[in-house]
Amino acid sequence: MDGSKPTLILDHVNKSFGDFKAVSDLSLQVRPGHVFGLIGPNGAGKTTTIRMIVNITVPDSGRIELLGQSMTTAMQDRIGYLPEERGLYKRMKVGEQLRFFAELKNLTGAEADTRIDRWLTKLQLQDWKDKRTKDLSKGMQQKVQFITSVIHEPDLLILDEPFSGLDPVNVDLMKETILELKGSNKTIILSTHQMEIAEKLCDDVCMIHRSRKVFDGRLRDIRRSFSLNAVAVRFEGLDRFPDDPEVANVREVGEEFEVLLNPGANPQGLLKRLVDANVVINKFELVEPSLHDIFVQKVREAA
Repeated sequence: MDGSKPTLILDHVNKSFGDFKAVSDLSLQVRPGHVFGLIGPNGAGKTTTIRMIVNITVPDSGRIELLGQSMTTAMQDRIGYLPEERGLYKRMKVGEQLRFFAELKNLTGAEADTRIDRWLTKLQLQDWKDKRTKDLSKGMQQKVQFITSVIHEPDLLILDEPFSGLDPVNVDLMKETILELKGSNKTIILSTHQMEIAEKLCDDVCMIHRSRKVFDGRLRDIRRSFSLNAVAVRFEGLDRFPDDPEVANVREVGEEFEVLLNPGANPQGLLKRLVDANVVINKFELVEPSLHDIFVQKVREAA
């Protein structure tokens, strides 16, 4: 893939179902070799957007381009898709099922078997290869379905709530796997409502609310743009935070203080004044809002 060109482009895409507007004038670009977070409340339009990307649903208007080409049935094989709803055959054995899905992606013979065994080992499912899917836990089924989405080594991997049903150990395993795929220059779209996971994995995010894009861009730039000019401070020498003309509010959180400065105030000025007051500073760092905080703020603004 050409690293200078977007893997995926959506250009003024619209989709309605009767009188219901599911996606309204959505434009975004997904960079190659990055994890792109598609976030938003339930019913915002995320799943409809994904279904248009994978060519299950056709947009009413607008353009979708994958790897420089318009979406076609043939292009679907360059996409791996893990839907939120599981689509496994309950009575098939795990190995047989994975072989079936591999063949649907034009993989047969020794190459398919090699990839299946490698992925089963990687996701700690090798002992379940000859078990029927119905005998697996929800978390195990989720990992099997994940393998079906990556077995053909797609250029674009779309994961819709990939951590559903996983325990903490397997959540960590899935995170590591996603980051390894990113490290091998795979492009990944992660659709989730779990903001803390998106924050740890995503390079770029797009928030959709009520069918429309609210914001998008690089995560670090978005967090910086929502900064409230606040610092986290921990010190020794005083029992309370000293009065300061540039401080708008102070909140004590455990052994730290979250200090909100007046608009335009310089955090370095506050640091100097604390040092001049003979306070021993153990921690002094700028506080950026979490993706969860930004998410909640934008939803409330739109309410």
